[in-house]
Amino acid sequence: EEILQEYSQLKKLKAISLRYFNPVGAHLSGMNGENPSNKPTNLVPVICQQAAGILPEVNVFGSDYPTRDGSCIRDYVHVCDIAAAHVQAMQYLLDERQGSSHEIFNLGTGQGVSVLEAIQTFESVNTVKVNYRIGPRREGDVMSIYSDSKKAHEILGWKPQYGVTEMMSSAWKWQQQLMKEAY
Repeated sequence: EEILQEYSQLKKLKAISLRYFNPVGAHLSGMNGENPSNKPTNLVPVICQQAAGILPEVNVFGSDYPTRDGSCIRDYVHVCDIAAAHVQAMQYLLDERQGSSHEIFNLGTGQGVSVLEAIQTFESVNTVKVNYRIGPRREGDVMSIYSDSKKAHEILGWKPQYGVTEMMSSAWKWQQQLMKEAY
C-alpha cells in the first residue's frame, strides 16, 4: 500500500486498495471457487475437505479464549461480496469521484464468527458432520478481529449481501463439484 501510495502521487494516478478480511465461500452456483493446490490452511477449505473425506479432521486451535465459545473469532466475507466491491471500486474510479490519489477500503461484514460457530453452521446448512479436534492455541493467533467497512459502505455504496449460511453452503457446493470432476 505504501508503494502504491507513493507511485500514485508521483505519477498523478488514482488508486484503490481493498483490504479483504477472511474471504470464503464460492460462487452460489457451486461452479467456481477456491481449490488450494497444497493442503489448505484457511478454515473453510479445511472444513470442506474434511467433510469430503480428504482430510481426517479439522484442528480447532484453542478453546480458552475469552469469546462466546472459547475459539477464535474472525470476520468472514463472501467472495461474491468481494467481487461486487471490486466492481463498485472500479466504478468509483471511472466516475472520477476519488479525492485523494490513493484510498483504502476494508471489506468485511463487521461481524465475528467463531471457529466453532463456523463448523456448526457448516454442519447445519449442509447436513454434514465435521470431524474436529480441539487443540492448543496456535502461536500468533489473536482472539478476534473484525473489519470496519463503514468507509466502503459510505463512499462505494458497498455492503455485504451474504451471511455465513451462504458462505458455508456455497463452499460445500463447490467442494462437491470438485469431487464430481475428480471422478
